[in-house]
Amino acid sequence: MYSENTFQGSQNYVASQELMGAVNIAIALQKPLLIKGEPGTGKTMLAEAISQALNKKLVIWNIKSTTKAQDGLYVYDVVQRLYDSQFGNQGVDDIAKYVKLGKLGEAFSSEEQVILLIDEIDKADLEFPNDLLWELDKMEFYIPETKQTIKAKHRPIVIITSNAEKELPDAFLRRCIFHYIAFPSQELMEEIVNVHFPNLDIEMLKQVMEAFYWIRGLSSIQKKPSTSEVLDWIQALQLGGISQQKIKSEIPFAGVLLKKNEDLDTLEKYKR
Repeated sequence: MYSENTFQGSQNYVASQELMGAVNIAIALQKPLLIKGEPGTGKTMLAEAISQALNKKLVIWNIKSTTKAQDGLYVYDVVQRLYDSQFGNQGVDDIAKYVKLGKLGEAFSSEEQVILLIDEIDKADLEFPNDLLWELDKMEFYIPETKQTIKAKHRPIVIITSNAEKELPDAFLRRCIFHYIAFPSQELMEEIVNVHFPNLDIEMLKQVMEAFYWIRGLSSIQKKPSTSEVLDWIQALQLGGISQQKIKSEIPFAGVLLKKNEDLDTLEKYKR
């Protein structure tokens, strides 16, 4: 149905049929895949899993509030060039020496197709996604300092993640394949846990799942625990040698699951 670049999950990542379908459609249509979901649902790990499954290098561009689109293309170190010229260093006329490619430029210049992860795009300002439209459409950009056009040798597989902290521009959304990763059902969560803890006692798994989903179901919890936190919790329970009978009744090491004082107070209130 698809090309040889077909994603079917990986050894360390449990993906739903819908998610695998979205990944493969995005690859086939050569469009960026925009993944949204609450923190801790495995959005970043998806790119790692695709990289592992398809045996392709992963290039990660971590977006911050101060990140500009230009940062992903290239950086011209004019300060270093000025410094070198003042001290008579050779080669200052070679501007290319002072141009360093960003993560997008690195992906475009790769001799083989890579996976490009643009992680947490919603952290940047509102204009950031629109500033990337040309580059993601045409897979090229121009460096005026060197009068050089960088064209993608192999179109990267682009995965973009968002925690939905802010809305993304419509023009940007139209160019993406969109998939929302819903929080895993208990059945799917058990599969995920078994991947990470294949020898976990069945009764312990049952107690952990019941306690975890009970906490998530409390309406007054402000920051609900995520997949990564339940995995950390299981490890803490094992290291602490906690009795299975105490897991649901006492919720040991609750601070691994809940990260706000108000949520810990809420938990104590409901435990009484």
